[in-house]
Amino acid sequence: MPEALWQLTVARFRVFLREPSAVFWSFGFPLLLTVALGVAFRTRGAPQEGVAVEAGPGADRLAETLRPSFHVALVTPAEATRRLASGSVALVLALREGAVLFRLDPTRPEAQAARLQADDLLQRAAGRRDSLRVAEEAVAAPGARYVDWLVPGLVGVQLMSGSLWGICYVIVETRQRKLLKRLAATPMRRAHFLLSFLLSRLVLVLIEVPLLLAFAHFAFGVVLRSPFAAILAVSFLGAASFSGIGLLCGSRAQNTETANGLVNLATLPMFVLSGVFFSASRFPSFLQGPIRLLPLTALNEALRGLVNQGVSLASLGVPVAVLLVWGAASFALALRWFRWS
Repeated sequence: MPEALWQLTVARFRVFLREPSAVFWSFGFPLLLTVALGVAFRTRGAPQEGVAVEAGPGADRLAETLRPSFHVALVTPAEATRRLASGSVALVLALREGAVLFRLDPTRPEAQAARLQADDLLQRAAGRRDSLRVAEEAVAAPGARYVDWLVPGLVGVQLMSGSLWGICYVIVETRQRKLLKRLAATPMRRAHFLLSFLLSRLVLVLIEVPLLLAFAHFAFGVVLRSPFAAILAVSFLGAASFSGIGLLCGSRAQNTETANGLVNLATLPMFVLSGVFFSASRFPSFLQGPIRLLPLTALNEALRGLVNQGVSLASLGVPVAVLLVWGAASFALALRWFRWS
C-alpha cells in the first residue's frame, strides 16, 4: 500500500474515533438496541400482552387450557374488544356454536404467533390434532388495528424529536457562531430568550400534529375517538415538556458533537422503552414503574387513550402530571444553568 494512502486511511480512522457520536451510532447503539429488544422479547412462559377470553358457557375451561402458556383475562365481549383495540392483548378468543373464534389484527406482529400457539394448545387439550373446530376473524374496524395503536406513538416520537433536536441544536449552533454573546449585550431577559424557543415550538405543533393525523386518517382510516382539541392540548403539553428538556441539553453544550450526544442520551432510552412500536408491557415488571415515569411513555399513553379509546382529559391525571413535572423541572434547570458563551 502506498505511504500516502496508508496515512490517509489512518487519518480517517482517527477522525472517526474523535467523533463520539459516530462511535456511538456505529457500536453503542446496536448493542443498546440488542440488549433492550432482547429483554423485551426474551423467551418466557407467558407473553405479557396476553390474550382475552370472552365470558360465557365454556369460557372458564378455555381460559384454563391457555393459562400455562399465556396471561389470560376472562372478560366481557365489550372489554375484550377494548383491550384488543388498546394493544393490551394480542388475541381474543370466544366460543361460537361449538367452535373457537380467534379475533385478531393480522398486521399486529405478535398476534399471529399468539394465534398459532393458542390453537396448538387447544387442539392438544382436545385429545388429538385438529379435532377442535376453529375460526378466525380479522379485526379491520378502525380503532382496533395495529396501525391505530401505532400512529399515536409516532406522533409522540415526532413531538419528542422535533422539540429536542430543533431547540438544542439551534442554541448550540448559535453559541458556536458567537451570536449568543451579542444577544447577551441586548436588554433581554434570559427567561424571555428561552421561552421564545418554547413558544415557537408550540406554533409548529399546530402544523405537525394535524398534518400527521390527517394523513393517518385519509391513508389508513385512523379515527379520532376524542375531540381534536383534547388531542391538541396533550400534544402542546408534550411538546412543552420536551422543549424544556431540549433547552436543558443546550444550556451549556459548547459544540454540536456534545449536543448530539446529550440529545441521543435523552431520546434513545425513551425510543426503545416507551412503547412506540411495541407495547412497553413486554419489559419486566420491575421496569414498569420507571418506564411509566418517562415523558414519552406518558405522552404515548395519553395520546392512545384519546385517539383509540376516547377517554376524557380528566382521566389522564398521571401522564399529564408526569409531563408537567418533566417540563417544569427541566425548564427551571435550563434557566439556572444556561450560559451565553
